[in-house]
Amino acid sequence: MGEPQSQKTRWVILALINLASLGCLVWALHDVRFGDLKDDLATIDYGWVALAGAIELMVYLFQAVRWRLVLRPVVPLSFRQAVRAIFVGLFTSEVLPFRGGEAVRCFLVTRWTKLPFSVSVASVLIERVFDGLWLWLGLWLSLKYVELPKQLGYLNDGLGLFVLGGAVVLGLALFRPRPPRSSLRRPGWRHHLAVLMDDLALIGHSRYLYLALFQSVPYLLLQVIPIWAAFQAYGFDLGLGAAFALMLILRLSSIVPQAPANLGLFQILTKEFLERAYNVDSSEAARFSLVLWGVIKITPLIAGFIALAITGAKIRELQKAAAAEGQSGGAVQPVSSR
Repeated sequence: MGEPQSQKTRWVILALINLASLGCLVWALHDVRFGDLKDDLATIDYGWVALAGAIELMVYLFQAVRWRLVLRPVVPLSFRQAVRAIFVGLFTSEVLPFRGGEAVRCFLVTRWTKLPFSVSVASVLIERVFDGLWLWLGLWLSLKYVELPKQLGYLNDGLGLFVLGGAVVLGLALFRPRPPRSSLRRPGWRHHLAVLMDDLALIGHSRYLYLALFQSVPYLLLQVIPIWAAFQAYGFDLGLGAAFALMLILRLSSIVPQAPANLGLFQILTKEFLERAYNVDSSEAARFSLVLWGVIKITPLIAGFIALAITGAKIRELQKAAAAEGQSGGAVQPVSSR
């Protein structure tokens, strides 16, 4: 009885999220004449669009390097495996609700390397704390030097508290002494907990953790270039500072539950940012939001689809297997790492 009720609740939440996202999309595009959008697509510089798409793919290669650094003390994850898991996870998050892609990429690495699922998930949480730290610093600098809505200051304060809390919790796990080897022989959940704490201690006492922290800087800064290139393609006289600020806003907005591929919230935030901060015409800003969404989303989606095809698994099967692994430590079948 509880499971059907839980499923019903999930569908209600999903419907509300999609309705809110649809409302954002309709509001963002309410004054757009699609004949003008057609003219825009005929006149934009596709050389800049190609550059934006190529750099957007490179972003995830940098993420793969960072993930390998985090995991290096505990598992020899290959660059190819890291890239494939990231793109499959990205594709899952963009096309299915509730952004289950992070669990899917953790599941794939668990099956390919026998790394405990809990350790794989913890490595992603470490990445998120690193991202939060640099995003907080970047937003603080943007508020100081770029004319942005003052309400973002409250968001920055909240982000700072979140990052601080996450850093404290992870720090307690990462920098504590390694548990005695005898604890690894405990039965049941105590064994899994001991393995998790031992692996986290290995990560925390490794120099690779600090390399991963600083690898987060080029990973985040590289995300500015596709937005800036889209500005150039569209003929906007906006520089890297504007692109940096918009990147921060879009990255932070991804925390909010929304429709697949961030459709709706992405458009309204881009439009409002350009209109309020840089006095771009409302209709033009709305049309640009669609172009930017396509530039940032389509190329990685294609790469994710290819990665999923190479993996040889179905997306729903991966999502269910990842959920089962998270709930039970699970006895699900391995996925090919070819």
